[in-house]
Amino acid sequence: MQPTAPVRPTAAIRPTASRPLYRRLPLRQVLCLVPLVAVAVWVAQHRSLIGSGARQMLTADPWWLLTAVATTGLGWVAVSFARQGTVLERLPARRLFATQFAAGAAAPLPSGIGASAVNIRFMTGCGLTSARSSAALALYFLAEAVTRIVLLLVLLTAFPEALRVGPLLPERTAGLVVWATVAGAAVLVAGLLLIGRVRRVIRDFLRTALADARSLHLRPSRALALWGGSLAFPLLQASGLVAVALALELEVWPPHVMLAYLAASAVAAMVPSPGGIGSVDAALVIALVAAGAPVEAATSTVLAYRFITLWLPLVPGALVLGALVRSKIL
Repeated sequence: MQPTAPVRPTAAIRPTASRPLYRRLPLRQVLCLVPLVAVAVWVAQHRSLIGSGARQMLTADPWWLLTAVATTGLGWVAVSFARQGTVLERLPARRLFATQFAAGAAAPLPSGIGASAVNIRFMTGCGLTSARSSAALALYFLAEAVTRIVLLLVLLTAFPEALRVGPLLPERTAGLVVWATVAGAAVLVAGLLLIGRVRRVIRDFLRTALADARSLHLRPSRALALWGGSLAFPLLQASGLVAVALALELEVWPPHVMLAYLAASAVAAMVPSPGGIGSVDAALVIALVAAGAPVEAATSTVLAYRFITLWLPLVPGALVLGALVRSKIL
């Protein structure tokens, strides 16, 4: 007689109906639709702005508008280089570029939170820890802020009379805004440092960030990608605004338009708003008026520029974001 193989006990098969509802739902497919729904709701809320920007483009020079579209696309390339420069590991180039394009679909969240979450998710999916992904994000923001400030100071030195903000603001308003911002930031930092757990988290984060930054700057290719991409991005964005201004025949000298963009983006960064709606638009209009443009022409230029850089890529970006979520890249 041949020995029979022992019979393994089979686990009881639970019927599908008894599984919890959240386990039976196709969560990944649902997450793919979230960006599209968010974008649809946001577009519906701002449809008047989108329509105004589209109407301004009907009377503009199409070749200059195509130039603005091209500079917007090159801006995503520049951001991809800068993101690669924040980590030692080689990131997949095509997925990195697709992630930067898709991050624009997270515009309904204020202060760049959505885009930051998309990038952190992408880097953790590439094998980086959460701490290193956060440190890379902080290094990117630092490099972008430094390059923007340097460009702004260079243009202000070269064209000191380009922005005439005196007639636009009441006396002492600028000084009060600066002091209030500095005081608020000091109070916030002091409050955070008084909390022991927060202080330890900040200390560990700074240690990781400084170690990664030191290692990156020992690699010339990474340092060049980081600072070159961070410098190219605001220049391309400012060039896009110049192209739109030329398309609408705005009577402002192109270097002054670039200076207006850099000043407006620096001011708007202090106001957390979804996609910069309101803060960026108002700051750009004020900066262009300070550069010498009529209010109506400045408003038309800003609406057309925002239509190209924000509204036009929004739906394709949401589709790409959904595809990245579905393919488990994010």
